[in-house]
Amino acid sequence: MKKPDLICLGEPLFEFSDVGNGTWVSGIGGDVSNVAIAAARQGARVAMLTQLGNDPFGAMIRETWRSEGIDDTRVVTHEEAATGIYFITHKTGEHQFEYRRAGSAAARMRPVDMNSAALKGAQVLHLSGISQAISASASATASAAIDQMRQYGGRVSYDTNLRLKLWPLERARKVIHDTVARADIVLPGYDDARQLTGMDRPEDILSYYRSLGPEVVAMTMGDNGVLVSFQDEVQHLPSPKVEVVDASGAGDCFDGAFLSKLIERKTVPEAAVYAAAAAALSVTGYGATKPIPTHETIMTQFPELRGAA
Repeated sequence: MKKPDLICLGEPLFEFSDVGNGTWVSGIGGDVSNVAIAAARQGARVAMLTQLGNDPFGAMIRETWRSEGIDDTRVVTHEEAATGIYFITHKTGEHQFEYRRAGSAAARMRPVDMNSAALKGAQVLHLSGISQAISASASATASAAIDQMRQYGGRVSYDTNLRLKLWPLERARKVIHDTVARADIVLPGYDDARQLTGMDRPEDILSYYRSLGPEVVAMTMGDNGVLVSFQDEVQHLPSPKVEVVDASGAGDCFDGAFLSKLIERKTVPEAAVYAAAAAALSVTGYGATKPIPTHETIMTQFPELRGAA
């Protein structure tokens, strides 16, 4: 098996989504797992680095990854802890989440359990604020992986993904901004970035994050598109208008598609325009991963992207 281009470290979850009329649809979620699937559907070679429980939910997550062509050989099966699960409900047009993740297998990741050689040869390591917030040991594992990836000469991608139910804002701000300073590619959402920085103007937020050290910052702003900062440029790129059914995982879809195109050596604006199209299509169905489009679907829906993608 060829070495992966992209390794995603963090927390996979099994998903139950309420689609109405008493019907629940199962799937898989967890932000970095969503990123992995989005990147794989664009043709990237992807691997996961995490822990799953020795239970049916963990087995179904592995089966899904394998069906997507995602390498799960670096994933540890924890014999005592369970795989985390979550539920999506929809009220007044908004999706709401309920989690059963405390003490999960992923939350019990430790640096000593991580096979550091697993990162060797990959172009990009991707992780998120959630990867750090679920437990102190998971946060330490994420930090060790960043150190190892930098030693190997690869790039670190980081989504701030703020979840205040997992940790207080001041703690989150310190850990997240310390990690931004160690990352090469930073992928914040606008709402999270406002809380973390205390700033409202998107341009000010991008300027602040670039000042911490990353080469690229791409901030998603929902219907308002994407604002990207790289080299000495700042560009505002629009997002296609679609009818939103379920926005679960849209930011993760953007991340995976964006990273897949950077791995292909596309320019930052080309990658962002492509990823915005992928994210737009991902909100037209229920669940975090089922609606994530393939490269072929994106090209069919947005043929104008053929030259750049």
